Amino acid sequence: MAETAAQTICVIIAAKNAADTIGIAIQSALNEVYVSEVVVVDDGSTDRTAAVARETDDGSGRLSVVSFAENRGPSAARNHAISISSAPLIAILDADDFYFPGRFAPMMAEDGWDMIADNIAFIYDPAEFLHPERFEARARTMSLVEFVDGNISRRGVQRGETGFLKPVMSRAFLDTHGLRYREEMRLGEDYDFYVRALARGARYKVIEHCGYGAIVRGDSLSSRHRTADLQTFYEADEAIIADPALPSKARASVRRHRDHIRDKYELRAFLDVKREGGKIAAIRHMLARPQALPAVAGGILRDKLDGLRARTAKAPAEPVATRYLLPGIPAVQK
Repeated sequence: MAETAAQTICVIIAAKNAADTIGIAIQSALNEVYVSEVVVVDDGSTDRTAAVARETDDGSGRLSVVSFAENRGPSAARNHAISISSAPLIAILDADDFYFPGRFAPMMAEDGWDMIADNIAFIYDPAEFLHPERFEARARTMSLVEFVDGNISRRGVQRGETGFLKPVMSRAFLDTHGLRYREEMRLGEDYDFYVRALARGARYKVIEHCGYGAIVRGDSLSSRHRTADLQTFYEADEAIIADPALPSKARASVRRHRDHIRDKYELRAFLDVKREGGKIAAIRHMLARPQALPAVAGGILRDKLDGLRARTAKAPAEPVATRYLLPGIPAVQK
């Protein structure tokens, strides 16, 4: 177990129809000496997710499996897990991801934080992946503005991804500030949660050592979000912007992110209307929402340009099996 009770971690896994992967996720968490609890919330699965989770129990008494009769979303599942657990530190693990051995030791060696995250290996071809590259565990502080700006995608560069970081979080900080996930959100709930924590003064450290493995799947929940989820996402930003205690520089950054997500929503809403009602309905939709015209016209133009580039581009390079969210300095092998 961990060196001190103050360093023990509850790993929370929200799972829906994850019978094929949940066992690996749980086992990777139970293998960690700092983990005193693993709470799995089966969020209305129709497969053997709960059964497989219970079969992975190692007999240490650390695993709890709870099932929702109906799907309530990852935010509700995580909030419930927080409410029934007690470890002073909380870590999130997606049901189709896993921890590399020894993930938490480099983070627990750091002090002066309320949230601390490590590097992520995005694994595109698990069959070709053996082990993560070893990076020096250099630590730096991430500000609210840096975090928000790091979630805004820009054309021609890697998509904004700081929201994918999976920090270990202080339960005391979350409880002191009444922080829980917004249960109406099914897209961007992690981003929103971390932004609200940072807005309340959370000290957020990030290290370059890689301890989290994320399997990239084309059918993930985040790749199948609804248009309404985008609306809820940008409305969450608007709630943060309305907080009078938010520093002006941070408010400007959150506005940029709000506009980024709202533009995506406006384009998706227009395309939904056009698909369901035809061109006339789409024109009426735009006449009723003239403020959305720049987002819709710009989005359509960008999509057409992307399609043209795809048709004229040379054969793509061989895809990599793995990439890392953060750059890092390779560790000296001992």
